[in-house]
Amino acid sequence: MKIVGIIPARFASTRLVGKPLADIGGKPMIQHTWERAKKSKLINEIYIAVDDQKVFDVVSAFGGNAVMTGNDFESGSDRIAFVARKIPDADIIVNIQGDEPFIKGRMIDEAIEPFLFDKSVKVSTLVKKITDIKELKSPSIPKVVFDYNNYALYFSRAIIPFVRDASSAIDMFHSTDFYKHIGLYVYKRRTLLKFTSWEQTDLEKIEKLEQLRLIENGVKIKVVETEFESFSIDTPNDLKKARKYYQKINEQK
Repeated sequence: MKIVGIIPARFASTRLVGKPLADIGGKPMIQHTWERAKKSKLINEIYIAVDDQKVFDVVSAFGGNAVMTGNDFESGSDRIAFVARKIPDADIIVNIQGDEPFIKGRMIDEAIEPFLFDKSVKVSTLVKKITDIKELKSPSIPKVVFDYNNYALYFSRAIIPFVRDASSAIDMFHSTDFYKHIGLYVYKRRTLLKFTSWEQTDLEKIEKLEQLRLIENGVKIKVVETEFESFSIDTPNDLKKARKYYQKINEQK
């Protein structure tokens, strides 16, 4: 089984232009993500899907395998699929977000592991228990509910499940466990190619969550709970926090 990791690195990010090249502790963000992804024990190869020559050159300079994809894709998944089509011998494709410079190799392996033991799994992703009520209330953090076999039932930017008898969000928070979605995906290659060929679905358009396209088309998503925290960088403020965090973890070494 050949497992390939692909990291989309979009230069033309609307909220943080040039994001892949943003400096964190003397290295571009995309290099941090690549170095962390290389710590996975299950991935065989890693490619970085880029849309700009400057990013291509930087990735090539630090030893990464860059693939130019253009900039006309609607989502990171479409960019990933473009590269996956060029790797016909890949069995499993891992979509590693380029704006996750602190992702752990163990997190990636946790998401891959269901494929090693269950041939019926087509897609997997990570979830983490929410421990901060601000995250529960934030529409920018997708929530997920799943069944007893750890397959996703629904993803939403709203609070799910809704605790009917709770009098407030705080009351809800203390009534049950809530889980947030971490946007790392693992696909069977043929499932990824099918998924990205389908039209956007109704719920996907409403929630602005592309994983709902899979559920609406009957594809089950295996969820794996991780204990590790996720830190994605979308805004200049996020970048400031990332730089402080990187400095802090280096001071602790």
